[in-house]
Parts: sequence; C-alpha cells; structure tokens
Amino acid sequence: MQSSVKFGSFLRGIAIGAAAIFAVGTASAQDAAATQKTVITAARYLDVLTGKTVEHPAIFVGPDGRITGIADARTVRWGSDVRQIDLGDRTLLPGLIDMHVHLTSLAEVGGYQGLRYTDSFWTVVGVANAKKVLDAGFTTVRNVGSADFEDVGLKQAIEGGFIQGPRIIPAGWAIGATGGHCDSGGLPPSMDRKEASVIDSPEEARAKVRWLHKYGARVIKICATGGVFSLGDSVGAQQLTFDEMKAIADEAHMLGLKVAAHAHGDDGIKTAILAGIDTIEHASLASDAAIKLAIEHKTWFDMDIYNDDYILATGTANGTEQESLDKEKAIGLAQRQTFQRAVKAGVRMLFGTDAGVYPHGDNGKQFAKMVEWGMTPLQAIRAATVSGAEALDMTNDLGAIAVGRYADIIAVDGDPLADVTRLEHVAAVVKGGVLVKGE
Repeated sequence: MQSSVKFGSFLRGIAIGAAAIFAVGTASAQDAAATQKTVITAARYLDVLTGKTVEHPAIFVGPDGRITGIADARTVRWGSDVRQIDLGDRTLLPGLIDMHVHLTSLAEVGGYQGLRYTDSFWTVVGVANAKKVLDAGFTTVRNVGSADFEDVGLKQAIEGGFIQGPRIIPAGWAIGATGGHCDSGGLPPSMDRKEASVIDSPEEARAKVRWLHKYGARVIKICATGGVFSLGDSVGAQQLTFDEMKAIADEAHMLGLKVAAHAHGDDGIKTAILAGIDTIEHASLASDAAIKLAIEHKTWFDMDIYNDDYILATGTANGTEQESLDKEKAIGLAQRQTFQRAVKAGVRMLFGTDAGVYPHGDNGKQFAKMVEWGMTPLQAIRAATVSGAEALDMTNDLGAIAVGRYADIIAVDGDPLADVTRLEHVAAVVKGGVLVKGE
C-alpha cells in the first residue's frame, strides 16, 4: 500500500490546476440537474430485481438525482421543462458496484518500484483512477485500504464537484497485526516504525476502529491472513486472533459500519465469519466447512477471480517480486475453484476486483470470469448491482433502476444477458441523473 499526503495538500496541489478546470464542467452539469427534471430513454433496460428486460423505458429523475417514475416512452409525454437524455438503441442497467478497489494504487508499479515516487504521487494517481472507474460504468466503489485517508479525500473532492468519480465507501487504512499483510514488510529494522495500520490487541483494535471512523472511514478493512503482495508472510496464515477480529466487528457495528476481511486461508476465513465479519475478501482457500459456515452466518464472499490473468501475464515486469508471483501461482486456480464451489453451494456473492492490482478501468473484465466459473450472466450482474447495494445497506439508494434510488445508470450495446462481455465496453454513464460519459 503506497502512502501519500493528506487531502488538504491534495486540494492545494491539484484542484487549483487541471482538477479545478475539470470541476467547472462537473459543477455546471450538477447545477443544471439541481434545477431541472430529467428523463432518460433507451431501447430497453434490465430490471435486475426481476431479471426481466423492459422495452422502451422513460426513466424520470428529480432534481435530487433520484428516480421519480418509470413509464413507457411510446405512450408517456413530457414537457419542454424536462431535459431528455436519449441513449438510443442500447440496454440500460443500474450503475455497477465494485466492492473491492484501491483507487490510489497502480498495477503498473509493483514491489519496491513504488518507493521511487513521492508520497503525494499516489493521491494524484487516485484522481485519474476514479475517472477511469466511473467511465467503465462503476458508479459506486468500496475502497478497501488507502494510506493517509487518501480515499476519504477523493470522496470529498468528488462530492464537492472538484473532480469526477464514483461514489466512494472509504476504509482509510486497512488494519492488521505487526508484520502482517497490512504492515509494511521488506524493509530493514533500521527503517522500522509502527504503521498507523497496525494493531496488536483487542484494545488497540477497538481504538483503531474509533480513530478510523473519526476521520472518515465508512467501512473497516482488516487483514485476517497473509497476502500475495506482502513480503515474508504465508499467504494463507491467520494473522489476527478471534478476540481481535470480534473486537473490531463489535466496535464497527456499534458505529454503524460494516467490516471486510482480507482472508485467503481457511482458518482465517472461518475465524472471521465466527467473529461477525460482514464480507470475506478473496476467500481463496475456503474449505467446504468454511463455505457452509458462510451460508449459515449469511456472510458475503467477495472474490477477485479475474486479476490472476493479469498478475501472471505481467510477471516481474512492473517490479513485482518473484515471491509474490509464486504465491499467486499457488492460489490463483484454487481461488477460482473455490468460487465455483461457493456459487454452487449458495454463498451470497459480491463483485469485487481488487482494481489497483490490475489496471483501473478494466473492472468489467471480471464478469466473463464469473460466468466461466459457474455464474449465469444475471447472477454476475446481480452481484455487481443489487447484491452490492444490499451488502452496503444501501438498497434505498443503489443497485437497481427503481423509483426512489439514485439515477445511476449505464448503457451498453446489445444484450448483456446473452453476452456478458458487453459490460467491458460501457457506452454511456449517468450518475445521479447527470450524463458523465457518452451521449
């Protein structure tokens, strides 16, 4: 995880320049939406709640960016005071939700190569990545780990109209044990320091959750096991105790926050589920017993099964250490097989890509992998829409084209139920009733 300056420096350094210029167009569009009703039309839309395709929709949006009604465009009429966004002979879907991204990371810079860049570089990168993800059709993301509250800064900049990007559910620092996946590894003892991400007792865990919440985290991310890109640890070894995980879950839930656990190994997965963690990230080596436990506890699995292709194809060219490649080779196929078993068993599944491990903007490439490994196209789409909204407790806001929810809508050519790869090429994006890409 790369570090960077806090958001105040980001505003001073960037918003004055290109971001401020870009913000003029964004703010103008938002101002127009705030004073004018909108109707969005296209050939058809996919109702993810029913799985049915509805022809000739006219989707009406109020000044607050929420859908006020859905009618048949062939029969309904609207006045000159209603602004029309006609997306032509395309299929509309709800804006997509990626539950596992790292906006301030770059797949193109791996391993020790990241030390070549100044701290503030990573926040600047996050601005570009946010736009790429939005243009790819992902109107909401859960950013599960970012140094120095960079993701909170991006969220504030987007909501303020300074830059364009998705709705962000930020975690701030991802937290874990000394020497674990959430700690900085690979450096000599002379450079040792206790990272803001580190906890080593239930008491420290509770205090850390409170601190993260204080400064803007809206989800808590923990590292329950080792990882692929952390040096010197075992990818599947458990790194937090049950008491530490339960303290985090209890404290977060008291504050109204969900908890996501990075967990590759079976022991860590089962411990996290029993501790009350809400979503298991990666879940690579989950046994049948862990899968059964997830079903019993209604725990979500959020499995990044596309990025293995990118990691292995890139190799060490981007600076990734051979140790990390060896770990990926050991778990990549196993993770996809676990995904297949989890889907078949009925685990509640989410769409999470770990964007930042592979290039941002390619998020949609995971749909085809999900279908290849056991899902129907509708199941994969629902994982990235209605299920994501449910896991976020935001079903009143996101996840479907429905009255009362935000008019976060994408348009693709053709039928994504017949060819899910259509979602790799999003033609138009509407966020809150405002057209941010396409025409």
